[in-house]
Amino acid sequence: MSNRSIIIMVLVLIGATAYLLLKGDGNVDMGGEKHGAEAAHMEEAKKDAPAAAPVAPAAAPAADAKK
Repeated sequence: MSNRSIIIMVLVLIGATAYLLLKGDGNVDMGGEKHGAEAAHMEEAKKDAPAAAPVAPAAAPAADAKK
């Protein structure tokens, strides 16, 4: 691979990165898990979500069926 193609590839990657950073909203929170007042919106989401359907018990194993 020639030096020219490496330079072109690097410039394309820099351009794509700059485009994505400028077009994005920039509100990415990389702080990890939140507790307290910061996590209050999660309680509201849990209330709005429908209740999960109960899970039926699994079928009996084949060894028990032979008895």
